[in-house]
Amino acid sequence: MLSKEEMPACPVATTVSLIGSKWKLLIVRNLLSRPWRFNELKKDLEGISQKVLTDSLRSMEDDGIVVRTVYPEVPPRVEYALSELGETMRPILNAMEAWGLDYQEMVQNTH
Repeated sequence: MLSKEEMPACPVATTVSLIGSKWKLLIVRNLLSRPWRFNELKKDLEGISQKVLTDSLRSMEDDGIVVRTVYPEVPPRVEYALSELGETMRPILNAMEAWGLDYQEMVQNTH
């Protein structure tokens, strides 16, 4: 999690620092539907490198947004899901989706 000193004064900047990257937003979008395994995310997020996905998931886990669960199986199964804190971002992403749909519709109707 961000320390008090690292946290931006602006609350919008705080949110952007946590999920503002393109990949983090798309990871959260996917995790809103269900838990995902690493390789599923990598396949679904076309163009993301393994390093960026790993770093993004670790960062969001450190920030308390994502929970990583390792199942004691052979081979081990690892799933990523939104934490309770991560779930509180659902209205933000729902609002972004609604705005994006409205914008797409407006653009389609003007061309």
